[in-house]
Amino acid sequence: MPHVNEQYDVIVVGAGHAGCEAALASARLSLNTLIFTISMDSVALMPCNPNVGGSSKGHLVKEIDALGGEMGKNIDKTFIQSKMLNRSKGPAVHSLRAQADKADYSREMRYVLENTENLTLRQGEVTEILAEDGKVVGVKTVSGAVYNCKAVVLCTGTYLNARCVYGDVSLYTGPNGLSAATHLTDSLKSLGIEMFRFKTGTPARIDKRSIDFSKMEEQKGDEEIVPFSFTNKPEDLQREQISCWLTYTNEKTHEIIRSNLDRSPMYSGYIEGTGPRYCPSIEDKVVRFADKERHQVFIEPEGTYTNEMYIGGMSSSLPEDVQYAMYRSVPGLENAKIVRNAYAIEYDCINATQLKPSLEFKAVEGLFSGGQFNGSSGYEEAAAQGLMAGINAALKVLGKDPVILDRSEGYIGVLIDDLVTKETREPYRMMTSRAEYRLILRQDNADLRLSKIGHDIGLIDEQRYEHVVEKERQIQEEIARLEEVKIGANKEVQELLESLNSQPLKTGTTLAELIRRPELTYEAIAALDPERPELSREVIEQININIKYDGYISRQLKQVEQFKKLEKKKIPADIDYDAVNSLRNEARQKLSKIRPESVGQASRISGVSPADISVLLVYLEVLRHNNNSEE
Repeated sequence: MPHVNEQYDVIVVGAGHAGCEAALASARLSLNTLIFTISMDSVALMPCNPNVGGSSKGHLVKEIDALGGEMGKNIDKTFIQSKMLNRSKGPAVHSLRAQADKADYSREMRYVLENTENLTLRQGEVTEILAEDGKVVGVKTVSGAVYNCKAVVLCTGTYLNARCVYGDVSLYTGPNGLSAATHLTDSLKSLGIEMFRFKTGTPARIDKRSIDFSKMEEQKGDEEIVPFSFTNKPEDLQREQISCWLTYTNEKTHEIIRSNLDRSPMYSGYIEGTGPRYCPSIEDKVVRFADKERHQVFIEPEGTYTNEMYIGGMSSSLPEDVQYAMYRSVPGLENAKIVRNAYAIEYDCINATQLKPSLEFKAVEGLFSGGQFNGSSGYEEAAAQGLMAGINAALKVLGKDPVILDRSEGYIGVLIDDLVTKETREPYRMMTSRAEYRLILRQDNADLRLSKIGHDIGLIDEQRYEHVVEKERQIQEEIARLEEVKIGANKEVQELLESLNSQPLKTGTTLAELIRRPELTYEAIAALDPERPELSREVIEQININIKYDGYISRQLKQVEQFKKLEKKKIPADIDYDAVNSLRNEARQKLSKIRPESVGQASRISGVSPADISVLLVYLEVLRHNNNSEE
């Protein structure tokens, strides 16, 4: 068996969004890191939608950046349109979204990887995970070469035993026609790892020259750019943007689809994998929402130097002739020329309840996992998991405790907790509704929430962290001052309030109380505040939000305190659930399988009731008392 001479600390398998973050985190923590990609052309590939961020996903990208990850910086370099979604709603659901130049995004990320110290990028297919006595010792490639290491991070995306399907065409390739990884699944099964078969899909790409944009609604980017990375300033990112376009399906479209459902591999049973509920194919939409007369279709550019346009909202696995008929029934696409067919892709992934919250496999020490391989969907979800898996693999090698974000600390905490706790039988997508504490987990305060953790890990440098500390100081000091500054009901105040369509004062108040009015802001009442300091836009944003939503935020912080109490109640790793009397059988089985680390995690397992948690708490208290007595 051929060996290579080098000994690596961490090996990352796969160089998609998860793999890139994992490898960079490990290398930046000074560990000798090797990342394998099945093709150099697939580094940070965007095989589906040409954008980063969006509802709840923008939160993930901001959190990745606050912890020291790369995705936010990379999309800031390569976006061709930027837009803040949900501006008409509260700040908890504001979500940044940017259209990427796909080629530039991949090229820039590859450049970063290739120029990071301690990191080697290597083309090759990993076919086997090598373990001794339940512990990872290396990997084997298709050539038979063995690479030794102390930890492995699996970020295989949609490549394992991948099969692309449309109509009766079945191609055993990965996305975009790249090679599939056909050997690793058997190795994982031999290690006792349970595998699932999931499916996702992508729409056709259309030649821009064949589109009639006059029949569509133009979707322009924001005039003022908001960066994804906290290291960037808005003024440095202003650039000319490329428009997207909106059109709609119609009854003719739906009739074409309905009359050809028997030719859809999704409905004929030819596709076995489970698809994403929240990102369905157009066939699925037409069947599930039969009462809807039309569905939105977004026409999105794939880059500056290509005519390929992504047909968002119309992913499909219908035959090629049906695709032509279907797309050409949409206003503006009557003469559409397909550049790439739509297709569905099936792939192997894992049941993520086999992972610890650190994303290390319970059954194999030193083997970590991140991204779509964990049963999630989306670039952002993948990158977030990859970052945490890479951090924890590095910390494992360094002999340090893992970093685990809980549900009150970030969307990343919600994402990972859901995956490792709630058995996911379909591709998991992050949504704001999944986060119980979303008012305090806003994208605008991700740096204030997570930069200390990133700094403690070693991914945020001293200068950047000091900037965050200073920002927090300015916010707190200014809010305290505004709560103290009194304003009388004089003529100047009343005239300003009237000009701002705000009710006049009946008695004196504070500047903070004025800001709490929905129609007023810190900036709007500047004329009443001659002592106001010179503050940055980002500090002012935090002042406005914290004052306006003070009551709601305080209430949510109290809820977090209660949540933390259950999270702090740890469950012994060797607990025998069969010995816990009065537990229902279903709860006993689920707890024995998932083996939660805390009572809080146990309470979120499907099939474990509040009554079961009460029984468990009593048992743990008795156990603790007995242990203390023995001491």
